[in-house]
Amino acid sequence: MGIEKPSSKTLAPVADEAETAADVWNAGCPSRRVLELIANKWALLVIPLLRGKPLRNNELLRQVGGISQKMLTQTLRDLELNGLVLRDDRQTVPPHVEYRLSALGLSLSKTLLAVDRWAESNHAAIDRAQQEARARFG
Repeated sequence: MGIEKPSSKTLAPVADEAETAADVWNAGCPSRRVLELIANKWALLVIPLLRGKPLRNNELLRQVGGISQKMLTQTLRDLELNGLVLRDDRQTVPPHVEYRLSALGLSLSKTLLAVDRWAESNHAAIDRAQQEARARFG
C-alpha cells in the first residue's frame, strides 16, 4: 500500500519557478533542500524555541540540551542563510546578539512544534516497537 502521492497540481509552486509545480517525491525538486534543512534534529528544536521571543545564543544553548556551541552556531547560521531566522546584532560591547524567527520561520514553527510534541507523546511506543523488532529479528 504505501503513501499515495498527491497530484503535483495540488502543490504550491516554487517561489521563483511559478510555472513549475513543486514535487517532494522528485529527486531534482528544490523542495528536497528545504526538507533536508528542517529535518535536522537541531533545527527541529531551535525553531520552536524562537517562536515565543527573541533569544540570545547562551539562552538557546541552555534550553537545547545536548547541543554544542559549534552545532548551535552552525544551525543558527544555516537557518539565517535560508531565511528562517533573523540575527539582530546590537553592535555593543559586550556583544549583544539575539535571534528571532522571520515571518517564514514563524510559519514553519507551529508545524515543527507539533512534530516535537508528537515525539514526546510517542517515544515510549517507538521504544516498544524497537524492542519487539529486536526480539523478532534477534
